[in-house]
Amino acid sequence: MNIQNTTIEPGQNQLIRLPVGRLPSDTRIYLNVHIYRSTEPGPVVLLMAGVHGDEINSVEIVRRTIAGRMLEKLERGSVIAIPLLNVYGFNNFSRDVPDGKDVNRSFPGSAKGSMASRVAYVFTKKILPLIDFGVDFHTGGNNNYNFPQIRYTTGDSRSSELAQSFGAPFSIAVKPIAKSLRKTALSAGKPIIVFEGGENLRFDGLSIDQGLAGVQRLLHANGMLSEAPPASGGSIPIKTRTWLRASRPGIFRWIKKSGDEVKTGEQLAMINDPYGQDEIPVVATKDSHIIGHNNNPVVGIGDALFHIGW
Repeated sequence: MNIQNTTIEPGQNQLIRLPVGRLPSDTRIYLNVHIYRSTEPGPVVLLMAGVHGDEINSVEIVRRTIAGRMLEKLERGSVIAIPLLNVYGFNNFSRDVPDGKDVNRSFPGSAKGSMASRVAYVFTKKILPLIDFGVDFHTGGNNNYNFPQIRYTTGDSRSSELAQSFGAPFSIAVKPIAKSLRKTALSAGKPIIVFEGGENLRFDGLSIDQGLAGVQRLLHANGMLSEAPPASGGSIPIKTRTWLRASRPGIFRWIKKSGDEVKTGEQLAMINDPYGQDEIPVVATKDSHIIGHNNNPVVGIGDALFHIGW
């Protein structure tokens, strides 16, 4: 395996810093790439987080796979771990890069483009050709919490198999978005599944634990680790999703939480005016599971409240 003129032999571990750009202050930005190789041949797996810089929970999952030495125990194959793709966004508590562009809408990128495009380009040219499949870790954004879930590409049998091996509480078939990492990787024949868990700018212990356990199960299913924790209860498949939205503005107080199974007509929350006069119930419109919710206590009319799936 060769990255940036550095050869990593079987049985070796290596940290490589790929230059991706510089800021107006002349501060250089590098992509830290951790490579772990077994002495035995096998698949090359990508574990990546921080595509959106404010999704700290995702960064922590990949960081712990490195700090906990999980990846030093590979029995076959290799792992490329990138805990933080969007360095600028991480430093500035931002989803995006300086020009306001989303890295995950900038693939495959350009060597002469904006910062987002250059980050995407370095990954697409230097890392993507080396992998067989991977996991891209994310969280909810803008006060939205995602219950731990794995998303795979609709109609792609290989990514469906990877999602089942990962074993998150929910598995969701989703069409790839244009210019996203998942779309670009799929076009190259390299399936990427997406783990969603927690909320931006917040740690969530449940999501971190589920992410780490999922990595172990995925590697174990491919013969790369000797053991992995079982998936409790199996992964619930979600085929259809929608958001329940606020019928009026006010103070949003939820009764049910993400991960709950709910029945049609069951009360999930209430919306109050701030003066103690009105109380409007929010009810389930279908037998479903709550796969995410809005953590903002003050909502406007039409705001998303509960993400439900069935």
